[in-house]
Order: sequence, then structure tokens, then C-alpha cells
Amino acid sequence: MKRSVFVAGILALGVTAAIAQADVIAQRQKLMKDNGDHSRVIGAMLKDQAPFDLAQVQTALKAFSHSAKEMPQLFPANSKDGKTKAQPAVWEKKSDFDAHFAQFGKDAEAALASIKDSASFKAEMPKVLQNCGTCHKTFRQPVG
Repeated sequence: MKRSVFVAGILALGVTAAIAQADVIAQRQKLMKDNGDHSRVIGAMLKDQAPFDLAQVQTALKAFSHSAKEMPQLFPANSKDGKTKAQPAVWEKKSDFDAHFAQFGKDAEAALASIKDSASFKAEMPKVLQNCGTCHKTFRQPVG
């Protein structure tokens, strides 16, 4: 009887760990999807395919700042496996990875404070978006 309880406990612990791993992966994927959605709106404005909208820009920058703070903790060592496009470099160069998010957050906050019109938007926003491409090249599997 004790053995059955022990085995059931171990199995429950394994299932709990698998759920927690999937949950953290799902959380970071949602934040990244949200960032991508905001980036598409911003990109359209930068390319003059959509009118400049300060409220949308501020919403995007606040979301970027939030995700920059949240994202590093959503890559624990036990989340390397699973349905993820994160490269091993995330964990091999964790301090560098975390530094990219810190810079992304700083740039988003600086842009939030300085963007007041279309001209300042076009000058400042590319600095923020550059962080995305730099990080994706090193830490994310290519999409395609």
C-alpha cells in the first residue's frame, strides 16, 4: 500500500512538473504573440501604411516594457524542451539573454517618454524594434 502511494505521488509530481513547464512556455508564447501583434501595428505606421496613432504607440510601448520585465523569468532551465522555438543559447548565454530584455525595456520606456508625434515616433521606434530582431537572430529558431 505504501509503495502504491509513493508511486502515485511520484507520478503526480511528474505530471505537475510537465504542466508547469507547458504553462511557462505558453505564457512566454502569449507575451511574444502580443508583442508581435503590437509590432505589426507599429510597423504599418512606420511604413506609412497606417496613420500615426499616439495611443496605439503608447499601448504597444507599455506592453513591450511589461514583457521585457516578465520574459526573463519565463525561461527557467526546466523549460528547454517542449513546444518552443527557443534556441539552446537562451540557457547557455542566460545573462546575455536577460540583458537583451533589460535593454528592450529601457528602450521602450525611453521611447514612451519621448514619442509625442509622428516625427519623434519615426526617430525613436526603430531603436525599440531593433531589440526584437537582435534577440531573435541569436535566441530563436528561424520561422519558416
